[in-house]
Amino acid sequence: MERARVARTEVLDEDKLFLAVYVEARNSCFVLLSEREDKLGTLAIAVPKPKDMLGGLTSSIIVGDRNTVSARMFAENLAELKGKIALVSVYLESVEEKKAHSVFGKLIEKVAQSEPQSEGLIE
Repeated sequence: MERARVARTEVLDEDKLFLAVYVEARNSCFVLLSEREDKLGTLAIAVPKPKDMLGGLTSSIIVGDRNTVSARMFAENLAELKGKIALVSVYLESVEEKKAHSVFGKLIEKVAQSEPQSEGLIE
């Protein structure tokens, strides 16, 4: 049985640290996007549409009320890219959603396209 794969990356933009943690399982993927430190923020889920169905992706906010546009958009993009259920969390402290949007987009692209390493067991 294959274990979940994990990738992490960060970028410093205008003296603000932005972080991404990516976890990919066989049927799903999860991205934690945050400013300054890894924290859970507004959480969105998106389900890819079956290939034979018309229409767009289905997405919803699970928890949170800030940065909902980014969370849903990134979840939908990731679900379409990977063809899996996607969960995306967006946590911002001081940066506006619009300003962080492009940085988070680059972080997702980087971690989702990388070859994540299998996490070892902690004993």
